[in-house]
Amino acid sequence: MSGHSKWHSIKHKKAAQDAKKGKIFTKIIREISVAARLGGPDPEKNPRLRKAIADAKAVNMPSDNIKRAIMKGTGQLEGQALEEVNYEGYGPGGVAIFIEALSDNKNRTVAELRHIFNRNGGRIGESGCVSWMFKRKGYIVVEKGKASEDQLLEIVLGSGAEDLRDDGSNWEIITPPENYENVLEALKNHNIEVTTSNIGYIPQTYVKVEGKQAQQLLRLMEELEDHDDVQHVWANFDISEEEISKFSN
Repeated sequence: MSGHSKWHSIKHKKAAQDAKKGKIFTKIIREISVAARLGGPDPEKNPRLRKAIADAKAVNMPSDNIKRAIMKGTGQLEGQALEEVNYEGYGPGGVAIFIEALSDNKNRTVAELRHIFNRNGGRIGESGCVSWMFKRKGYIVVEKGKASEDQLLEIVLGSGAEDLRDDGSNWEIITPPENYENVLEALKNHNIEVTTSNIGYIPQTYVKVEGKQAQQLLRLMEELEDHDDVQHVWANFDISEEEISKFSN
């Protein structure tokens, strides 16, 4: 049990709290703008934009904010010149960390992230140092109380998922990126509530971390995820749910 689903569930709930302070709005608005710039303003033809808009609605972002973000992305309104950039590094215990960010100043962003790594027992690395350990996949979390294993297996494998994993109190559903929306739709059609979902970078191997190193790593993860330029953080840690709950409390 890697504890990833527990961590993602906690961060998902935190995002709802951050929405009240507007913090999560900044990240989603940036994602909407970049998605619209790269794939066009029509969410029906742009899966990335469609997902970003769904995330915006999930935290009750006003529709006017969404429209303005799209217009900034397409150049109809003036906005930040944001660039997609990935960063890689190592956390306590040798855990591999892969970061997706949107930045208007890469030199500033990398300096700030390096500082976060250093003060939490990690180090930022060169491009390519850990990315080979991850594969781009759809990732969906369902609490065990919402569906049985047999029920989920039939639904998700029949709609294009490639794996269903037991992760303690949750089920993790892994999909090819192109089947991600099909699987989400199948779950919705069967009235199965999804705790959190996204398309991202899933580790292929895991590193077990315990005790002080686990707490230090989770602190590093939280600080990285709280950085304004960071959209997502992926790591190959194997930490017990008990350790994660202790940190969260």
